[in-house]
Amino acid sequence: MISIPHKAKQFLVLLIKLLIVGGAFYFIYNQLANNDKLDWQKFITVFSKNQSVLGIGFILLLSVLNRYFEILKWQNLAKVIHPISLGEATKQVLAALTAGIFTPNGIGEYAGKALYFQKSEAKKVVFLNLICNGIQMILTVLFGTIGLLIIGYWQWVLGIIGISIFVFLFSFFLKKIKVKGYSIEKLFEKINKIPKPIHQKNIVLGMLRYLVFSHQYYFLFLAFGVDLPYITLISTIAVVYFLASSLPTFQFLDFAVKGSVAIYFFGMLGVNEWIVVFITTLMWFLNVVLPVVLGSYYVLNFKTKTTIG
Repeated sequence: MISIPHKAKQFLVLLIKLLIVGGAFYFIYNQLANNDKLDWQKFITVFSKNQSVLGIGFILLLSVLNRYFEILKWQNLAKVIHPISLGEATKQVLAALTAGIFTPNGIGEYAGKALYFQKSEAKKVVFLNLICNGIQMILTVLFGTIGLLIIGYWQWVLGIIGISIFVFLFSFFLKKIKVKGYSIEKLFEKINKIPKPIHQKNIVLGMLRYLVFSHQYYFLFLAFGVDLPYITLISTIAVVYFLASSLPTFQFLDFAVKGSVAIYFFGMLGVNEWIVVFITTLMWFLNVVLPVVLGSYYVLNFKTKTTIG
C-alpha cells in the first residue's frame, strides 16, 4: 500500500474541505442568481407591505426548530453506538448536510457523519442514518397519501396502495435471499435490535419536524396573501412534499424539484406561479442554505484524527 506523507495528507484534506464548501456556495449562488422565475421586484413589494419583525422571527424560529428536531433525532439514534452531546450532534448533522448538498438524494450525508466515528463503526453510522431519514420518508408518504385523499386524487391513492402491497409481498417472499451477505430479514433483525424507546423517540421527533416544516410552508403562503381553507392548503403542501421527495434529486436542486411539483398543484388552486416559486425558494433558503452556511464552519474545522481507530 502506498503511504501518503503527513503534510501531503493534510493538504489533501484541506483541498477536499475547500472543494466541499466552495462547491456548496457555488451551487447556492448559481441557483439564486440565475433563476429567471424569481421576480425580486414583486417579492420586495409584497415584503414591504407585510414586513413584521415578529413574523420574520417566527418563520426563522420554525427553521431553527426544523433543524433542531433533526439534530435531536440523530443524537437519539447515535446512542446505539455511543452517547454524543447536543453540540456534537449539531456539528455532525450540519457538516453532513454541507457535504451532501451536491450529491444525489443527500448520499454525502451518510459519509459525512461516518467521518466523525471510528472506521469500524462506519457501517453502523450509515445504517442509523438510514433509520433517521427512513422515518421521515415514511411520515412524508403517510401524510402525503392522506393529503391526496383529501384533495380528491383517489386514483393516485389506489396506485400507492397497490405499490405498497406489491413491495410488502416482494419483501415477504424474498426476505431470506442474500445479496453480498445482506437480506431483508437481516435488515429487520438489525432494526429490531435497536431499543424500542429509541424508535419511539425517533418517530415522535420525526412527526414534530414534519409538522414544523409543513406549517412553515403554510404560514409563508398566508404571508403572501394566499387565502385558502387550512385543510386544503396543508393537504396540498403534504402532497407536494410527498411527490417531490419521491423523485431522485440533489439537495441544491431541491427547491427546483419541489417548485415544479408545487406549481402544478397550487396552480390548480389558483395560486400565482411567482408566489409558489418564491415560497419554495424561501423554504429551501431557510432550511438548506442557512444550515449549510453554518455547516461549512464545521467542515473547515473537521479534524481527521477523529476517524483514527
